[in-house]
Amino acid sequence: MKISIFGMGYVGAVSAGCLASDGHNVIGVDPNRTKVDLINQGQTPIIEKDIGEMIAATVKDGMLHATDDVRHAVLNTDMSLICVGTPSQLNGNLDLSAVRKVCEQIGAALKEKKDFHVVVARSTMLPGSMQAVVIPALEEASGKKAGVDFGVCNNPEFLREGTAVHDYHHPPKTVIGETDERSGEMLLKLYEKMDAPVVRTSVETAEMVKYTDNTWHALKVAFANEIGNICKAVGIDGHEVMEIFCQDTKLNLSPYYMKPGFAFGGSCLPKDVRALTYKARALDLELPLLNSILPSNHKQIEKGLKMVMDKGSKKVGILGFSFKAGTDDLRESPLVDVIEQLIGKGYELRLYDRNVNLAALTGANQDYILNMIPHISKLMMTSMAGVLDFADTIVIGNGAAEFKDVPNMLRPGQNLVDLVRISREHSGGAYDGICW
Repeated sequence: MKISIFGMGYVGAVSAGCLASDGHNVIGVDPNRTKVDLINQGQTPIIEKDIGEMIAATVKDGMLHATDDVRHAVLNTDMSLICVGTPSQLNGNLDLSAVRKVCEQIGAALKEKKDFHVVVARSTMLPGSMQAVVIPALEEASGKKAGVDFGVCNNPEFLREGTAVHDYHHPPKTVIGETDERSGEMLLKLYEKMDAPVVRTSVETAEMVKYTDNTWHALKVAFANEIGNICKAVGIDGHEVMEIFCQDTKLNLSPYYMKPGFAFGGSCLPKDVRALTYKARALDLELPLLNSILPSNHKQIEKGLKMVMDKGSKKVGILGFSFKAGTDDLRESPLVDVIEQLIGKGYELRLYDRNVNLAALTGANQDYILNMIPHISKLMMTSMAGVLDFADTIVIGNGAAEFKDVPNMLRPGQNLVDLVRISREHSGGAYDGICW
């Protein structure tokens, strides 16, 4: 393919060298004449393992050259990759002025172009930036319609400085956010030789994936450091602890616990987080990340409560209120917290949980249910149907299989608050998911 790459900084230069090495004809575009001249002389504008040799070889072979002429680059390529910087403003927001300027320049060139051209944003931008900045700037400058007269995609990069060339050729995933199928197919051709999973999704999801990845990496660093600080304070090797931690790929480093939903509860997580942060305070350690876990969890409980109250009905039915499906354990169940607050605010409640009903009769939690929360046990019903008949607002509190058809069982006027993603629906109408 013939590709123009806008911005010969870190991402742009690596992309240019790698794509040219893969056999694509690449034009690097940058307003900085020094960068342009360096590339045309076969030299790299950045310091990065292997990229200098790649640029030298591809320039010599005629597969890569650079220019500051935007019109020339767009009219002589099939696809443009935007790799300009998106630095922070003083208030923490992104500065998208360079992105907007490049889009206006590309759009002006597209006005003259008859062939279908795809514009791909690789610059890191917050969700909504494509729809608020990139697409309007391109459409206004070109007088054309995105997804019809030209294509637009978002294609986040996952490159680490120092190993960027290796990362480019061995990505953990390739994410293509597309406005239309034709554009996505054209972009996919760049990666057809790579052995990596390809995900095609909306541009908004692609934008958010990049931020989710980077924030997760930052969180991991902060988490390991705070655990290490506790370890040192009590005379333990923090590296050894984290090496053992990382050996667990079933739970610790895995998809488990990584789905948005309601708050955590049960007999382990709240108690152990509370104990560890207490120990840290006793050691005079400031651990803002670990100390924020329980307050963050409580905020999710408050969010669930507000969702129920916002439905406007005083008659509420809760299906599943043990802290997770398949258990009768109500200790520190976040649903019990919601139930008690609703009772205190004068709501009429009916509750159903098959496992809790059994426990009330004979289980290990019988004493807890009948003596510690008798006001709740009196609201329990023996069937899901009884709850559905009574309530105007239905709350799915855990993922028990018997609740999967509840979204299809609502009568007119009933609302459903889903805290566990019992359905693949998105929030709208009578259905309201807590994080989707």
